[in-house]
Amino acid sequence: MTRSSDHSRDPCPYVIFSDLGASFAMGAIGGGVWYGIKGAKNSPRGDRFPGALASLKARAPVLGGNFAAWGGLFSTFDCGMKGIRQKEDPWNSIASGFLTGGVIAARGGPRVALTSAALGGVFLAVIEGLGIAISRALADQNKPMAPQLPDIAPPASH
Repeated sequence: MTRSSDHSRDPCPYVIFSDLGASFAMGAIGGGVWYGIKGAKNSPRGDRFPGALASLKARAPVLGGNFAAWGGLFSTFDCGMKGIRQKEDPWNSIASGFLTGGVIAARGGPRVALTSAALGGVFLAVIEGLGIAISRALADQNKPMAPQLPDIAPPASH
């Protein structure tokens, strides 16, 4: 049984609420930018700013809520996986992405839920794989190297 050695994060209940809030903020801010631009573009001249503001106020909180649902579920499943498996590795995130995708799409029926679960698992596997590849590349790049000594020819004997 391996215990987690990463003490930099808060305990799971706090992590879940922190991730939920961060996900909402990310979705609301991104949605604010997206729907602000979209509202301005689709409004008639002279009403661009009020149109942008109306679109932003109507849709950005909805997108923030969708992000919060995804982020909260993912974090909950991730904490559950860490508790059940007693280890922290990429498989926890991949399984959490799978479960989150399935739960989010459960209302669409088993086929839709399974498809969404598979996409969630693949999406998280790609993210985890990229993270591992980048960390390995950076680790090799920062590896200390032995100093290279110049080749010195021995003195010629006469």
